[in-house]
Amino acid sequence: MKKKTFAVVGLGVFGEAVALEMENLGAEVIAIDKNQEKVNQIADYVTVATAIDVRDEGKLRDIGISNVDGMVVAIAGDTDASVMATIVAKDEGVPYVFAKALDDMHCKILKRVGADEVQIPERLSGVRIARNMVNDNIKDFVELSSKFHMVELKPKREWIGKSLEQLNLRRKLQINVVAIRRDGELYINIDPTAPIKEEDTLMIIASNNK
Repeated sequence: MKKKTFAVVGLGVFGEAVALEMENLGAEVIAIDKNQEKVNQIADYVTVATAIDVRDEGKLRDIGISNVDGMVVAIAGDTDASVMATIVAKDEGVPYVFAKALDDMHCKILKRVGADEVQIPERLSGVRIARNMVNDNIKDFVELSSKFHMVELKPKREWIGKSLEQLNLRRKLQINVVAIRRDGELYINIDPTAPIKEEDTLMIIASNNK
């Protein structure tokens, strides 16, 4: 299976966390920042790290962003740069662009120029975004504590038609299915013998080393 490739523009605390987590999850990551020192610090831990000013749209196009599966624009402190990176990414056909905004006005501008999702960093976890983007099955990811997280995800293909009793996920994968969302309803009292349907969404609690 071909690895997904993502570009992360801006290597501050948020951008660095996203880039490293994506790489840890098996994706190929192009890490971009105009600060050469930041690029050097992350170079050994991502697929490609390059120092360019994204306001130079020619250089941004030259690194091949038209081939990435998604881009994270993590440069909220420079409105012009974040807007330019978003515009170029969408012009180059990047299918999904997540952008971080400085404030509500910046958020509106980024959405207007084509960002698929915009968030103010204080309201969102970089790790959560990385996991949601890299894993198609994951619909949401929430840190519950330093030890546990909760995930909403679509069932894997091999789970469909089998019951929780048959799958025995607690023993095999050390994860607990605590609820199932089906036909718009959330079911907490789960019948362990009922087969899982393709359209179900499973709510799972697992340790942070999973």
